[in-house]
Amino acid sequence: MSGLRACPTQAGAAISLWECPANNIRSREIVSYHNVQSLLEESLMKWYHYIACFFAGAFIANMVPHFIHGISGDSFPSPFSNPPGKGLSSPTVNVLWGLGNLVIGYILFKVGKVSHENKSTLMVFFVGVLCMSIMLSITFVDRAH
Repeated sequence: MSGLRACPTQAGAAISLWECPANNIRSREIVSYHNVQSLLEESLMKWYHYIACFFAGAFIANMVPHFIHGISGDSFPSPFSNPPGKGLSSPTVNVLWGLGNLVIGYILFKVGKVSHENKSTLMVFFVGVLCMSIMLSITFVDRAH
């Protein structure tokens, strides 16, 4: 009877230690504690996650003007124009450049672990959107239609 003990919830009945409901509750608490601890370890953010969040916002913000001008049939400056960033690129080039920015932004979004549960990642993401948007507005202020 080495594995049998008196169970406090079974009025002194000699049952296995693992069959006792009181012990099962304790073992569930231990398992859930370890699950929470492993989830916390997985959700800890490293410095490079925040960098990825910022640049995800920047790339996604940069996608908007290129894609919109491209699908509207307008020429727009891109890194592939001559001179880069000053001359005009074709609408097709801008659509492709916009979609490339979207793909890179999405990858960085996933690497940065941006989620609604982690408010700091969302904040850094939107700071990236804000910075790129302001930079683009300053860069293209002289471009008139």
